[in-house]
Amino acid sequence: MKRILVIFTLSFMLFACKDNSVKPETEEVINEVTNVVKDVAEIEPEVPKTIKEIKEELTAKGFQIFDYVDEATQDTIIMQQYFMAFLKKGAIRMQNEEESAKLQKQHLAHLKKMYQLGYADISGPFGDDGDIRGITIYNVPTLKMADSLANSDPMVKAGRLVIEVHPWWAAKGFELR
Repeated sequence: MKRILVIFTLSFMLFACKDNSVKPETEEVINEVTNVVKDVAEIEPEVPKTIKEIKEELTAKGFQIFDYVDEATQDTIIMQQYFMAFLKKGAIRMQNEEESAKLQKQHLAHLKKMYQLGYADISGPFGDDGDIRGITIYNVPTLKMADSLANSDPMVKAGRLVIEVHPWWAAKGFELR
C-alpha cells in the first residue's frame, strides 16, 4: 500500500507539473523523478516473517527464547536472551594522554565493528564517573561468545577496563524510546 501511495504521489507530481515550455534543467529533474518512480515500482515488498519463522531461525542459531503472552492484549511476544556486558574501571589506568586517546579510538572502533557485524545492539557510557563506565548489549547465542567479544576490546586487553557479563532477557524486536 505504501509503495502504491509513493508511486501515485510521484506520478501526480510529475504529470501535474509538466509544461511544454520547460527548461532543459527541469526536463532533467523530471527524467530523474520518472526513473525513481520506475525504480520504486520494481521494488518487491518485504514480506514480514511469521512468529514461527522468527522462533525457528533463532533456535537454529542457538539463541535461548520463550513466549510471553501480554495479558492485556493477548499478543505473543518472543523473549530472547541477550548478554549485558558492564565495562568497569580496570586496574591499569595510568596510560599517558596520547596512549589513552589511542585506546579510546580503538575501543570505539571495536564497538562500531560489533554493531556492524550484528553482535552488539547498543553500547554507551554512563554519565557519571563511577566504577561502571558503560554497557554493551550483545545479541549472541551464548555467554561464552559475549564474554569473548567483550574481552577482545582493546581497552580491556590493555587493562583499562574489565568486563562483567550477565544474561538479560528482552522482547525481540522492541526498540528503545
